[in-house]
Amino acid sequence: MIEHYPALIVVFPLLFAFVVSGAAWTRKSLCFPLAVIGMGLSAIFSLLLLKQVALTGLVEYRFGGWDTPWGIGYHVDTLNALVVAVVTVLAFINMIATGKNVAQETPEKAGAFYSLYLLFIVGLTGILLTGDLFNLYVLLEVASLTSYALIGMGSGRAPMSSLNYLFVGTVGGCFYLLGVGYLYIMTGSLNMVDVATLLPQLFNSSAIVMAFIFCMVGVSIKMAFFPLHMWLPNAYGSAPTASAGLIAPLMTKVMVYVLIRLILTVFSVDFAFVVLKMAEPMVWLSSLAIVAGAVFALAQKNLKRMFCYIIVSEIGYMMGGAWLGNNAGMTGAILHILNDAIMTLCLFLCAGSIFYRIGGLDLDRLKGLFRKMPVTMACFVAGALSIIGVPPTCGFFSKWYLISGGLAAGQYGFVAALLFSSLVNAILFFRVIEISYYGDFEDHHGHGSSPEAIMEAPASMLVPLLIVSIGLIVVGFYTGGIVSHIINPILMKQGF
Repeated sequence: MIEHYPALIVVFPLLFAFVVSGAAWTRKSLCFPLAVIGMGLSAIFSLLLLKQVALTGLVEYRFGGWDTPWGIGYHVDTLNALVVAVVTVLAFINMIATGKNVAQETPEKAGAFYSLYLLFIVGLTGILLTGDLFNLYVLLEVASLTSYALIGMGSGRAPMSSLNYLFVGTVGGCFYLLGVGYLYIMTGSLNMVDVATLLPQLFNSSAIVMAFIFCMVGVSIKMAFFPLHMWLPNAYGSAPTASAGLIAPLMTKVMVYVLIRLILTVFSVDFAFVVLKMAEPMVWLSSLAIVAGAVFALAQKNLKRMFCYIIVSEIGYMMGGAWLGNNAGMTGAILHILNDAIMTLCLFLCAGSIFYRIGGLDLDRLKGLFRKMPVTMACFVAGALSIIGVPPTCGFFSKWYLISGGLAAGQYGFVAALLFSSLVNAILFFRVIEISYYGDFEDHHGHGSSPEAIMEAPASMLVPLLIVSIGLIVVGFYTGGIVSHIINPILMKQGF
């Protein structure tokens, strides 16, 4: 079974998506436990695959017995093994933590919701594992289409926000596919490793330059890189709690991984940094994204929308780190994929618990929550400190690498943007903490409870939230091991 780990990670969510869909017609009560089993199996096999890759090195899996480059193969190294483990484990935690949110917000659509949830994970894990450029596009569309539906299940502005996301996401997918088309015309191959061996002799071709630009634009739209971010705040801000907790921490991080994979494995570092010389403008654009996201977040009066603009800023962190062109910057970018996914999940799980109890996330409704929901707000503080970058949380370590990379590259504007963003994040979160700690609780949801009464979230929501909050510190302590055993071997092969 060991040799089939890469396939099983994708196959189990796919099979259970159909099983859950069938259960929705017969016994709706089985939808949630079946989805948890399917998601749990995928998470277990992803952890086993990470262990296998760490011990034995590169793992290649060929579908149908067809050798690459003629057949589709999964190409698993420590980089995508790490990211796929993060994706499946966090998706599993979010599924358990938001079960009551689904029952509260979309009770009649639970079967469809969990089927789409699992198919979304099929798309993301396939993107991460595949070694084929066109297969990546297909799985990208699987993830995108399911995310549109998951967001559209919300109330109010959610359907229109999802439709807008669909239009913009389709444009992004078309740009990426056009870039892949140019690569296929010039190389006759779609396998990433095979294309990488054929490209050096074509570096001076304008078609290859356009292929790179088209792929970068398409991926940038999908990750909501400023100024292509307009769809994200409305889409994630209007989405059901469980959908936002799944898509917001994972989708943008997977797109950052795709960009890094294209640079490292397909086009090569020499092409991106020496031939095209795109590092300087991309780092400055990333700095602008960091500042703009932080400023827009300051203007928000809703907790979830504030988180959305923080995501826009965090994307600038990772893009800028990747384009610094040195070991510290790329290490910080990869490390921030892991750290930001955990931090964002922590914040969205806190938002889900608050919404479950008080029915809203406007800042003026958060008064007195430290007395009403002390555990949830303690976890919120942990997530906030990590976003700000306070040691020993994991957010500090990736920012340290990013700042070190910026200084080494002489990109002082990028370093200033990082420090400015951290200062603004401190203002943002301490404003929320001040309102929640010093304000007098107002019962907007009709619970009729006294101001002193505790109305903490259920244990099924609190336990996963506590695990994620503790993970913010645990991952921080293991940063050295992650960098030395997982990230550095990949970067050394690429000359970083």
